[in-house]
Amino acid sequence: MAIDPTSPPHGDTDIAVRDERGDLAADFVAAIDAALQADDSTRVRELAGDLHESDLADLIETIDADARPKLVRLLGDDFDFTALTELDETIRAQLLLELSPSAVAEAVLDLESDDAVAILEDLEPDEQAAILAEMPATNRLALARSLEYPEESAGRLMQTDFIAVPPFWNVGQAIDHMREATDLPDEFYELFVVDPTYRPIGTVALNRLLRAKRPTVIADLAEEIHTVSATDDQEDVARVFERYNLVSAPVVDDAGRMLGVVTIDDVVDVIEEEADEDLRALAGVGSEEELSDNFWTIARGRFAWLVVNLGTAIVASLVIGLFQDQLQQMVALAVLMPIVASQGGNAGIQTMTVAVRALATRDLGPHNALRIIGRELAVGILNGLAFAIIMGAVAYVWFRVPDLGIVIALAMLTNLVAAALGGILVPLVLDRLKADPAVSSSAFVTTVTDVVGFFAFLGIAAWWFGLR
Repeated sequence: MAIDPTSPPHGDTDIAVRDERGDLAADFVAAIDAALQADDSTRVRELAGDLHESDLADLIETIDADARPKLVRLLGDDFDFTALTELDETIRAQLLLELSPSAVAEAVLDLESDDAVAILEDLEPDEQAAILAEMPATNRLALARSLEYPEESAGRLMQTDFIAVPPFWNVGQAIDHMREATDLPDEFYELFVVDPTYRPIGTVALNRLLRAKRPTVIADLAEEIHTVSATDDQEDVARVFERYNLVSAPVVDDAGRMLGVVTIDDVVDVIEEEADEDLRALAGVGSEEELSDNFWTIARGRFAWLVVNLGTAIVASLVIGLFQDQLQQMVALAVLMPIVASQGGNAGIQTMTVAVRALATRDLGPHNALRIIGRELAVGILNGLAFAIIMGAVAYVWFRVPDLGIVIALAMLTNLVAAALGGILVPLVLDRLKADPAVSSSAFVTTVTDVVGFFAFLGIAAWWFGLR
């Protein structure tokens, strides 16, 4: 039976957790606030003690910052620390600072290793050390090793609890092992077959295992395996999952020995995170910016790219300044000039967005770059001709000057072709120079379309009317 997300928690028939839109219900949040103000632990546990980690994270982000530590304290053992992995980095770090290192260490011990790393990785080194010092040596060393891997790598993403069996075991031995072992991961979908040096040589899905007879040798059930290196970027890991439709993948060290496993639920988070980063970068917004950040942090993060955009705007204005005499003689040029640059800018952003995304997914590379450049050039010419005709007619009807219609038509064609080439070539060049196209392309493409648009329109106008 499907679970209704609006159903009340803990049998409390008065208050639903979420409304019809899927947002936290206002009555539920108000009841939580009232219980927190009254310091009523029993009521808080009734309302929030059995919430899903995602719902609990939304609740933490919704209530006032001062009330968040109290919520954790009143929930006590009912607080699911996995919810911290669903919070944005700023709120998570602030909340962890309000808790004692011993309390965080005790809670982290009950989590999967990948969730524990996700909670600790954004803290300062001294804060991490204080929490790790409260843990048993085995757990401390395992987490410390994971935290030594590069940020956004498979080593940070993996969980170190997994099931590995030798190829000569049979199905019965594998099942008995899983029944008797006390250190199995909370959730798993596959068994990994390893050789004597702990190098993965195959994988066995649980459905294949349970359908096989007990005497069947594990090696006969093993399927092809796709490994990822502990130092691989998480975006590359996600691409492997997408390419081979994986549910999990073993993480190996430089010698090929198995260290842990990355599962699909973590990869889904990576895909969302990387898409969010690309979207922010295209807009010149820092990938680390969060809604919970204060205005000073946000302003400082956005300032750099606004300075770059200001510089490109000044360059465009200098181009306009070269034709100030023509602008004074014909006011219509000043009226129509922004249309050419704006249309080119929009076309350039369209091409750039497709190119940046294709580079990120490795769909665009040296093997097909010339073909894609040719295609975008053809698109620019086709759209340029179409809008040249449209804008030429508009200009003629508007100002009743036939020559002006010809000038803006030629300028529109020129700028849309330049926009198509700039939109594809700028990301390709930046990628070849090892710069992130998502971060840098927008400013350069805008500069190309503004400068070419203004120069083409005003230059053609000066030449055409001077010639006539």
